[in-house]
Amino acid sequence: MAPVHPLLWRSLRVLQVYGANTDVGKTVCTTILCRAAEAIWRKEHVAFLKPVSTGPDEEADDLSSHIRKHAPGVVRKTLLQYDLAMSPHAAAKGKPVPSDIDLLSELRHFVSRRAARGPGWLFVETAGGVHSPGPSGTTQADLYAALRCPVILVADPKLGGISLTISAFESLKLRGYDVETILVFRDGKYDNEQYLRDYFANHHGVPVASFSAPPSKMDSKADTEAMSQYYEGEGENIATHRILHHLDRQHRARIDRLESMGSGAFRQIWYPFTQHKLSSPDSIVVIDSARGDFFQTLVPGSKGDTNTGQPALQPSFDGSASWWTQGLGHGNPSLTISAAYAAGRYGHVMFAGAIHEPALALAETLLHGMKNTRLTRVFYSDNGSTGVEVAVKMALRAARLRYGWGASTDIGIIGLRGGYHGDTIGAMDCAEPSPFNENIEWYDGRGVWFEYPNVKCVRGQWVIAMPDSIKAGLGDDQAFESLAEVFDIESRRSKNQHRAYEEYIQETLSHHLRSGRKFGALLMEPVVIGAGGMELVDPLFQRALVDVVRQSANLLDAGHGPDNPDPTGWSGLPVIFDEVFTGLYRLGRFTAASFLGTEADISVHAKLLTGGLVPLSVTLASESIFRAFESDDKADALLHGHSYTAHAVGCQVALESMRQVQAMEGRGEWDWAKGGDWTGSLGGQTGSKAGPWSIWPWDLLHSVSNQTRSVAGTWALGSILAIHMKAADGAGYKSNAALELQSCLLDGSEEGWNVHSRVLGNVLYIMGSQKTAREDVVAIANLLRRALVGH
Repeated sequence: MAPVHPLLWRSLRVLQVYGANTDVGKTVCTTILCRAAEAIWRKEHVAFLKPVSTGPDEEADDLSSHIRKHAPGVVRKTLLQYDLAMSPHAAAKGKPVPSDIDLLSELRHFVSRRAARGPGWLFVETAGGVHSPGPSGTTQADLYAALRCPVILVADPKLGGISLTISAFESLKLRGYDVETILVFRDGKYDNEQYLRDYFANHHGVPVASFSAPPSKMDSKADTEAMSQYYEGEGENIATHRILHHLDRQHRARIDRLESMGSGAFRQIWYPFTQHKLSSPDSIVVIDSARGDFFQTLVPGSKGDTNTGQPALQPSFDGSASWWTQGLGHGNPSLTISAAYAAGRYGHVMFAGAIHEPALALAETLLHGMKNTRLTRVFYSDNGSTGVEVAVKMALRAARLRYGWGASTDIGIIGLRGGYHGDTIGAMDCAEPSPFNENIEWYDGRGVWFEYPNVKCVRGQWVIAMPDSIKAGLGDDQAFESLAEVFDIESRRSKNQHRAYEEYIQETLSHHLRSGRKFGALLMEPVVIGAGGMELVDPLFQRALVDVVRQSANLLDAGHGPDNPDPTGWSGLPVIFDEVFTGLYRLGRFTAASFLGTEADISVHAKLLTGGLVPLSVTLASESIFRAFESDDKADALLHGHSYTAHAVGCQVALESMRQVQAMEGRGEWDWAKGGDWTGSLGGQTGSKAGPWSIWPWDLLHSVSNQTRSVAGTWALGSILAIHMKAADGAGYKSNAALELQSCLLDGSEEGWNVHSRVLGNVLYIMGSQKTAREDVVAIANLLRRALVGH
């Protein structure tokens, strides 16, 4: 594993020089800055790096006479030299081409050696323009983005150069670059300098500095003399000194800000799900940026360290997928551009009684992708909790009208123990009493919550564990050879394994109904209980629960006749699947409901919907649910909404996110995680790619599950890995049993990266994205093994 390391040291200023186009004078500008830096900071070293260069060897910047002649004290290096004078991706054809990771690793290796020498400057010059491809074909703007180097942009002084320069600047900003200054050669004919100076000052607050145009090319000796005189003049120019002092101040300000953010946040931020009395400034992770699966975080304990080569930032694997939202990589340029496109086209527009293309196209995409014959309507909201509240409002209204209950009737929810559906009042009332709500003054749990069998890998075997409270009715734990067998619902039904579940559910439900309780919906997270403890639920139990509820209209209301035989209409009670966490490929499929072999009447989705970029939620409903709100009285409508309903930016990003993940599935990009050697007893003997699979390998689960001194069990599905630690203080959200393992992951590896993770009491979970690379999974698995051995 070689995650991309950001290039930030306290004593070494690393600047990346981009050009708005090819042949705009990047090397000349860089030479001016190198010479001036040497003159001003005489006791510091100055270096020049060209990661990729094209053209004959004698023209390479580190071998040619230019840098050596005109900045002789500057260390010069070119990492890759291709002999054809063309774009690097074309020049590299037929020759060895390093991967992007390998090229960036070599670049960092050179920079880290320079940093170890002490204070100094390093100018990294790119090839061609901002979007000129690197050797692999990745454009430079994307290739180098994770390095987070502040940028010096060299403008194009020629005709058309204003447009090219502004376009280059915007391309860099869209990818998270900080453009610190813009340099341009003065040209009396086109006078791009003045326009660019005014434009960037007024629109972006970025300073523009200008140099005299270099002398025209002459024969070798005359050219050397002319350029020497030119550099003498420009190097002593006060504007040149101002540029460097500005860059130096920006560098120090960035370091100072990063080092003070933890303390500032501790004083001013009220964090979610945080007991502030138990936190400190040092416990706050300072994130400078994020790219792919990694944060770039401040190295703990390095504050004020200016005399060593220790970097200020390190890569941290985003092990919680940023609270389960991240799916396509941080800083995904396609998602960013989609957001910018919608912001530019729409901004935000009113939605009630109106429509825009992103909202309609996304609704069509989701309804088609769900392959649920019941779902026909899409209601937009802003987050999963709100989406669940909408779903509950829909279901309760439909049930009340069908069964003739009054508007003031106390109607409850049927759910699962530990199920948690969000932090807003209505969603919280749908959950059983728990640490999340037990101290909330206005909590009023309204429902009945079934205990359920859960699934874990223990000592290399898949076990369906029966909680003690239901063992008498359901029997002892059951062992399976593979997770695929557990998820083979139809095979297990053919063996009547569901009968005991159905009898237990019917008996429990009848008990509550006989006591006068009324219920308006079944609400559950299919397959995985997320915030309630990262529990993998026996899918056969959930299927049985749905079936019993749908067949229980006579139990719910003795005077009610048979339900409408319409196969797309709801029966018994509306069934709500909360797929906020588990849906949209988190478990490896478009919808988690497909594991249960049944369909929801209402389905809620968020988190992965936008690939982790912006908040958005959808509540999908059947036509029969929709019709329950039709009336001649406006007050009977679903009177719910928020100002940013169907925000065009969110909808457009979600469209792009869905396009990407569906295309990835179509191309078989996860097939590496579906093979028999990788899946082992996850997929079973058949090796079918249609069965359950995970990016986390079977050999890791087998190893972890045999750490029986500290581990109670583990499981993996899709991009989720959950490790349930044995807890002397009791399993549950208040447990501290997983903190030591979490701390080991945060300590990281010898290669200078770590894993940022979250725990749910005694459960540590790690979540990849839909783009997590196999080699990254292997490295994290090895780190986990080492941490558990020492646990």
